Amino acid sequence: QVQLVESGGGLVQPGGSLRLSCAASGTIRVIYTMGWYRQAPGKQRELVANIASTGIPYYTNSVKGRFTISRDNAKNTVYLQMDSLESEDTAIYYCSMNIPSAVWGPGTQVTVSS
Repeated sequence: QVQLVESGGGLVQPGGSLRLSCAASGTIRVIYTMGWYRQAPGKQRELVANIASTGIPYYTNSVKGRFTISRDNAKNTVYLQMDSLESEDTAIYYCSMNIPSAVWGPGTQVTVSS
């Protein structure tokens, strides 16, 4: 059974940075797409960014130029570097990986507030 564990969330002031990490453990042959989603209070879960096995990233418009997704296949880990954070980025962030079906992490809270 595969499990994902996120880390790196927390409280940060507007304009600050955080780096999220998500590591997969268990019996893993190959990981296809890795991604980050978020869910703010009262809103639906949305895709923030993902990265294909080829290394090609995708970003939702609201985070382009501020967030960077990357992956380390040797460590079965995906990262999300978040810079210039805004209050609208406050949410629970979830990691998801296609191994090959979708596996989800429990989530990590990111709060952007002064």
